[in-house]
Amino acid sequence: MSCPRIEVDLGKIGHNTQALVRRLGTRSIGVTGVTKAVCGNPAIARAMLSGGAVGLAEARLRNVQRLRAAGVTCPITLIRTPMLSQTEQVVQYCDSSYNTDVSVISALAAAAIRQGSVHGIILMVEMGDQRDGILPENLTDVARQVMNIPGVALRGIGANFACLNGGAPTELQMKTLSGLANEVERLCGPFLKFVSGGNSANLPWAFGGHYTGRINDLRLGEAILLGVEPLSGEHIDGMHTDAFTLVVEVIETDAKPLPCSVTLFDQTRIDLAGAATARVILAIGHQDTDISGLLMPDGNTLIGATSDHLVIGTPQSPPTVGGEVRFKMNYNALMHAMAAPDIKVKLLGGPTQRPPQRARGDFDYLALV
Repeated sequence: MSCPRIEVDLGKIGHNTQALVRRLGTRSIGVTGVTKAVCGNPAIARAMLSGGAVGLAEARLRNVQRLRAAGVTCPITLIRTPMLSQTEQVVQYCDSSYNTDVSVISALAAAAIRQGSVHGIILMVEMGDQRDGILPENLTDVARQVMNIPGVALRGIGANFACLNGGAPTELQMKTLSGLANEVERLCGPFLKFVSGGNSANLPWAFGGHYTGRINDLRLGEAILLGVEPLSGEHIDGMHTDAFTLVVEVIETDAKPLPCSVTLFDQTRIDLAGAATARVILAIGHQDTDISGLLMPDGNTLIGATSDHLVIGTPQSPPTVGGEVRFKMNYNALMHAMAAPDIKVKLLGGPTQRPPQRARGDFDYLALV
């Protein structure tokens, strides 16, 4: 079987989506499935939709085109501000897009008029992440401008948290976002269909019993795909954390004892005396994935990596050349591996398995499992 490869359990992705949809549904919050980490894989997108996601969100137009070519017809929103050079294609393939710049919105409107359509606009508000977004005090002014541009329709507002500065959303920030939605409607007139509160980092807030106000949508990728809460890396109860497995082939083994200590790729030195006794060299490296985001198989130790080699130590009998080693991945490792041209994706169907009751949680750094 081809290596390296990612084995994807579609049943587990469908289960994770369904679990979040049900839980958030009690708070009147819908789920938009984010497929950017899996490069818009149509089968994975369909698993999200079968689990109850109301639509899909993407950051790359190429991924949206892949979904449409595969026959995915659900609403798809572009969640990165469209590039001016791609506005024609954005209107063609996306039902709506997140925006922060009036010149881009005007270009989208012109493209929509040429195509005989109306493009949905969701305004991204800067709520503290310091990435992209309109300042709150400027929101109603931008909303008024959008209302006066033929070819586009103001569908909602949204915010983003914990992407650039890593800060979790607070109850005050979420109340403020709800208040901004009310203010836009009061001053500008249209009913806002979507008030998107953020991403998987919003789940502790959503599950915490706080007042949800106008928030009726979350854009979820990492929580669905990996079953974890991004900031803490903690396992979400009832969710699968092993829907994705990276399988790598062994190209060399060395049964000679390792030195007492080695310097890892991040310059950290570790003591290996009495631990790993053999090296295993695998056919994967920095060019393929985020090595620091791989979780070592039980008892194994990361020694180092180059652009196309991964070296681990094992206290057990090393696997033979041609054998396989299996890894779980964090979000960064998954995102890079799914985009790597030399890593194949194997889709697994079958019935959904019972989710684990407990799982180790810190996905922010390499750990033993």
